[in-house]
Amino acid sequence: MAASEPPVVLPTLDRLGVTSVPADVDAQKVAKLWLDSFAQQVASNNIDGILSHIASDGWWRDMLALTWEFRTFHGHAKIRKFLEDRLASAKLSAFKLTSTKLETPYPDLAWILAGFDFETEIGLGSGYFRLIPTADGQWTGFTFYTNLEEIKGHEEKTGPRRNFKPNHGRWLDERERERQFVDGDPTVLVIGAGQSGLDVAARLKLLDVPTLVVEKNNRIGDQWRYRYQALCLHDPVWYDHMPYIPFPSSWPVYTPAHKLAGWLENFAEAMELNVWTSSTVTKAEQDANNEWNVTVEKADGTTRVFHVKHLISAIGLGGNNPNIPEIPGREEYQGQVLHSIYHNTAKDHIGKKVVIVGACTSAHDIAADYVNHGVDVTMYQRESTYVMTTKEGGPRIFGKLWWEGAYPPDTADRVDASMPIWVNEQIGKRTTQEIAEADKELLDGLKRVGFRTNLGHEGGGFFALTRRRGGGYYLDVGASQMIIDGKIKLKNDSVIKQYTRTGFEFEDGSTIDADVILFATGFASPVISLARIFGKELASRVKPVWNLNDEGELRTAWRDSGVPNFWFMMGNLAWCRFHSKHLALQIKAQELGLFPGNEARYV
Repeated sequence: MAASEPPVVLPTLDRLGVTSVPADVDAQKVAKLWLDSFAQQVASNNIDGILSHIASDGWWRDMLALTWEFRTFHGHAKIRKFLEDRLASAKLSAFKLTSTKLETPYPDLAWILAGFDFETEIGLGSGYFRLIPTADGQWTGFTFYTNLEEIKGHEEKTGPRRNFKPNHGRWLDERERERQFVDGDPTVLVIGAGQSGLDVAARLKLLDVPTLVVEKNNRIGDQWRYRYQALCLHDPVWYDHMPYIPFPSSWPVYTPAHKLAGWLENFAEAMELNVWTSSTVTKAEQDANNEWNVTVEKADGTTRVFHVKHLISAIGLGGNNPNIPEIPGREEYQGQVLHSIYHNTAKDHIGKKVVIVGACTSAHDIAADYVNHGVDVTMYQRESTYVMTTKEGGPRIFGKLWWEGAYPPDTADRVDASMPIWVNEQIGKRTTQEIAEADKELLDGLKRVGFRTNLGHEGGGFFALTRRRGGGYYLDVGASQMIIDGKIKLKNDSVIKQYTRTGFEFEDGSTIDADVILFATGFASPVISLARIFGKELASRVKPVWNLNDEGELRTAWRDSGVPNFWFMMGNLAWCRFHSKHLALQIKAQELGLFPGNEARYV
């Protein structure tokens, strides 16, 4: 069930009773005065004093630093309760301003964005706050964000903490011994060596947590290497960097899938990750201590049972479980039926007639590839699709954070996270409308030929759909014009009734013939795969994954799954880069006894 979304009012200047904000405001001075005073109230545990620095409808978002959770508190009453429960025990201190900037995202919105570092009793943190002007010429807090970055004394082994010892002639043997876990079992076992599995494995390695990644494919990257050949990322390179090793400055803006596959393989080698390919987790049982006995089968049929403390699913939001709608009469159809996950190239179907069921990213990519190879293709659209061009949409939704000359990706991730999602989505509605106006000619053309479009969930566009569905959109790189021009045929005027011997019959009595029916209809739940591994009873205890909860936080991913010591690592390249650190920090803290588990979460 979707979360009830609270009414969110943006702090527009007219609502604040402010005519304008001087462009020459000394943001550094204003932010430092505010933070110094705020820190004094924190040091004296003066909750009333803290609240006096925050607008009555202000926000505090925390990622692990005070709550061991992802929590967003809106308004004084909720922030007060949170601080009463967690402020004293967290022992916040050592606030230090790190950056300031006056931002005016729209003519009627203005705030000072300021970054800061701080400490808790056990950790080092970073955060951002936004100050909005008041009618009396002052500035007050609108958003406040706290994020755990490191555990004191157990920081990531990067930079000055890297290994300084020379290694003459032993490295190869030591690496192979580590990779094979000759001397003992890993602490963590990760299922899946895509970007999510590799990211969290890299994070754990640099926290000194022994980790094994198990990948069923022959090579790392095969889940990208053997998808359809036309697959190319539609979000830009600046958004997609992996942790520790960014893409080279010559990397193309939009990454071909095969190129990404090679990068994943190189990343695992460079980061010295322990990955077993051609291996499958066939069984996982949890013992009385909530630890795991995990059976791994290799390609030669040999097995090994690992005893690990933590098990991570990194098999994606859909768990590689193709979603193919149940349509009557399948046994009657004489042609080929396949899901997009099994499709390779349009060259396989030259001279044939193809119907694609689905109208989002994969459907468009594959249809365009068919057109480019002279294949007769029809797209069957079941429901409306959010469409924006990468030309107009990309700079508007990514450009202020993840773009050439903008922030480094780690900084951009934190600036983005510092804005509560409910607020972000209100601003996103404005951006979505701007993009639609810029794309008006294309959208009008699609409407003219009958292709149904929408503006995303409640007008929130791309990110609103990504957070709720992980799909439902097409970031256009040319296929939309093919639909307008009739090169990709369109059918969406009736519901599919049943298969026929030669294609589909629809509820209105119309029919369509096809030699190939390709379903680009997404994926089911990862819980289907998990039930095969550790049984239906345990799988039934997993909490719902993805979509937003009442506070606007994504459900379950990267933290408590409902099953102790079982975790989901998932998301696009950007979210995996950022949240892999959060997941790794929770596991490290648990291994150190600093975080006893789910009972320590503030929920």
